[in-house]
Amino acid sequence: MRIPRIFSSQPLANQTELQLDEAASRHLVKVLRLGPGRPLILFDGYGGEYAAELVEAGKKARVKIGAYSEGDRQSPLAITLAIGISRGDRFDWVIQKATELGVAQIQPLFTERCEVKLSGDRLQKKLGQWQQIAISACEQCARNLVPEILPPLKLPQLLDQSKDSDALKLVLHHRTDATLAELEQQSGRPDAALLLVGPEGGLSAEEIELALQQDFHPLRLGPRVLRTETAPVAALSVLQYQWGDI
Repeated sequence: MRIPRIFSSQPLANQTELQLDEAASRHLVKVLRLGPGRPLILFDGYGGEYAAELVEAGKKARVKIGAYSEGDRQSPLAITLAIGISRGDRFDWVIQKATELGVAQIQPLFTERCEVKLSGDRLQKKLGQWQQIAISACEQCARNLVPEILPPLKLPQLLDQSKDSDALKLVLHHRTDATLAELEQQSGRPDAALLLVGPEGGLSAEEIELALQQDFHPLRLGPRVLRTETAPVAALSVLQYQWGDI
């Protein structure tokens, strides 16, 4: 029987009891229909996880926290995914899959071809929604450190911030012939990577040129043009296979 994994926004400690928030309580009691005595796994995003037991099933469920276990299942390659915000639920899907594939951070971007407009309260609501998607993905894929969803930037801001970065900087570019094997020969095995991906319609030629001027390396993922939600999944899988933990 699969033991449910639950994220706690409250810090956890061994041999204590904790009242879960309403969302987690509803998931355990109403969706999973768990009763007192059922085992759980809790994590708070600070590393590791705790065995736990549901002791009270109600609107605010209460749990007893047990032994702590180390193990964050983090990739040795710290990847920041910088990606143009896409419409509809495509961006939600990218956050979910990128979390499963082990990214350390996700940097949403406003780019030339980005059709999504966000600001003020609507932007803050979206950030909270995206962070919750990452948390839910961590609950499912057994990660204990939640990737941070950073506030959106315009592409020139990202390029300026990345000037002094030691990460291997990559921009998806379907017209290049460069390969990861060639990059490894040039730069060695990286500890961190910054992956730049465009929205629907991709990055413009001018944006790609700006990235190349800031020491980004072009990266091609085969002869086919991939959709904005497919490209980051394919690229992250390749990076994790080449230098990470796949």
